[in-house]
Parts: sequence; C-alpha cells; structure tokens
Amino acid sequence: MPWPQNKPPQRDGDAAAGIDVTDGFERFSQRNDIFTRAFWDERVKSKHTARFFASYRMEAAPRRGDGFTQRDFALRNAAWLISDVISSRRAQEGLREGFQAAIRPDTPVAKDALAVDDPAKMSAEVKRIARFFGADLCGITDLDERWLYTARVDARDMSEAPHDLPEGLTSVIVLGHEMDKDLVAAYPSALAGAATGREYSHEAAIVMQLAAYIRNLGYEAVASMNDTGLVIPYAVKAGLGEYARNQMVITPEFGPRLRFSKIFTNLPLAHDLPQPLGVKAFCGICTKCADACPVKALPYGPPSTETANVSAIKGVRKWTSDAEKCFSFWAKMASDCAICMRVCPFNRDYSKRRNRLWLKLALGPLRKLALRLAGKHGQRRKPSAWWDGA
Repeated sequence: MPWPQNKPPQRDGDAAAGIDVTDGFERFSQRNDIFTRAFWDERVKSKHTARFFASYRMEAAPRRGDGFTQRDFALRNAAWLISDVISSRRAQEGLREGFQAAIRPDTPVAKDALAVDDPAKMSAEVKRIARFFGADLCGITDLDERWLYTARVDARDMSEAPHDLPEGLTSVIVLGHEMDKDLVAAYPSALAGAATGREYSHEAAIVMQLAAYIRNLGYEAVASMNDTGLVIPYAVKAGLGEYARNQMVITPEFGPRLRFSKIFTNLPLAHDLPQPLGVKAFCGICTKCADACPVKALPYGPPSTETANVSAIKGVRKWTSDAEKCFSFWAKMASDCAICMRVCPFNRDYSKRRNRLWLKLALGPLRKLALRLAGKHGQRRKPSAWWDGA
C-alpha cells in the first residue's frame, strides 16, 4: 500500500541510520516474501520447492556427498526443532508463529504495572535480562510503522490477515544471536544450515522469555522473529550495526554472522541511536559477496531503488538482491545458502586482536588496504572437517 501522502517517508534520524527512503516508498506485504511466495506463487514454485521444505522433515533429504549426508541433514533439522515446535503449535488456526505471525503470549500481562521513573535505567535492565536469557546483542528503537508488514499471512491459504497488535506499542527491542563461525565456514551445505537452525531455536526461546518478563512487569510485549515487520531497519535504527551489500547487518562484534529477533512493547524505554560505522563506504569498493554468489543474485554498483521482483520493498535506496534467484539455489540444494556471509571480509572472530585491527582499517580511510589484506578470506571449509573436529 502506498505511504500516506500526509506522512513523508523520510524521518529525522534516517540519514544517521543510513536509511534512504524516497517518495516512492511502499510498505511491504509479507505475502510477497520469497518464502511465503514459495507456497502460492507459481513463478516461484518449482520441482525443487517441495523437496526443499520436505527435507526439513527428513522426508526427502538428498544424498550428495560431503555436507549433504544423512547426518548433516539430521543435525540441521534437529537444530531447528524448538523453532519448529513454536511455529507449528497453532497451525490449525493459520498462525505460523515466528514466521507468518507473531508469537502468541503464554503469559498474561500483570494487573499491576511496575512504575518506571527512569526509561534509561529500564533499558539497561532489559539489556541485562536479554543477555541473561542468552542474547548476544540488544538494542532498542522506536516502533517505526514504516517497517511493519501491511498484514500477516494466514498459513492455511496464504491470504492476508490483520496483525492484531495491541494498541499503544512504542518501542522495538532488537536481539542479535550469533551464528557458529565454524559451521558458517562450511556454507553451502546442509551441515552449515545447522548454524541457522540453532539460532532460530535459540531466538524463539530467548524472545519468548524476555517478552514474558516484560509482561510480568505489567506491560505489553509481543515476541517476534521473521513475522510482523522487517527486522533489518529496526536493527540499524537500534544501533546494532550497518546495512551491507550482502543484505545483512554488519556488527562490530560479529560482522554479519547473526540472526535477529524483536519484541514490540509499551514498556517505557530509552532508545539507542544508530551507529554509522563506515560499512557502506567499504561495501562501495568491495564486491566479494556479489562475486561469490552462484546465481548472481546480489547487486553490483551503488545502492539504488531498483528491484528485481515483488519480493523487495519499494522506494528505499539500498543494495537489493534478486530473491527469486537466491531461493531457486536454496531449493535446488534443499538447504539454505550463506556464501555471502561466509566470504564477507567482516566475517571474523573479533576476540582476536589482529581482526580488531583489521576492522579499524576497514572502517576508516585505509579501507582499500583492508580490502587487499582480506585476500581470499572466507574460503569454504570441508563439512567433513567439522565432523572430524578439525
């Protein structure tokens, strides 16, 4: 749906966040998300699509050698288990929680609300509790309605349905969950897909627990994963990182090696500020992700408003992938692909001093030197080496 003409798309703070919204902006319909389209759009469906989804239930796990053996698929699918339990528990109601619908609360809002006199202190407390439950990063921003999907998706027939979000929500708590670096090094493979599945299961538990804590304090809290809204702009606005050519948020702690979840709440909280790092300037001279993409789904050149198909938001000047090409590769492999994450020069272990020094170069005027020093960084490791403990 076109943005109302009386509300300009560009907002104060957008420039600092690196968000360039144009007059052609339209909110995104999750029905056009590539994974949702795979269920209803004949342009996306193929002979591989059914096998892709079936492989997550071991019904059609192909056997194609290293990285795609039975135990590789077994580990990947086991990693997804907790997320799958949550997403399927209300399937009969058309609610695929965490993906096409927000996670329904199992905890009522306490009758008596805790008085919050200092939103900044409460924000610090929320971040501490997020870390206690297992989140690796936490940032807080305002509920910017531009990034809410126009509707949720009824998983029974893939039709649009209302979000049913409570009234008066004001903030979005964004949580970051680090993916296992050794498994990421084995992309593309079913084995490496365990890194993705593990974090979806982790984030399902963490986001539900943190939301329950807030509800116990007497405030609304809606736990959310891929549903309800686009998490990347919220993560950028919450100061967790900066958007990159590979369509990911680059963070100074983990590079792109993260999954994100979020909580919508009316708990009084202080908001974090976006942190422009210098990633955009580095991506402007680096094309390693685009070069490595097997189906050339990632863009070259500067950010633009061009989109390849309906699976991309309109009216935002940014680097935008061709989601149809990307998903076609996933479907053929019967697993997810994160080559663009693996080869990204920012994908490093920042507990090591040499990588922290490299980051300083990459985010400053010596970025070209950093790019040369990156060399063949991110080369794939054999999945069998992971099993061997190498």
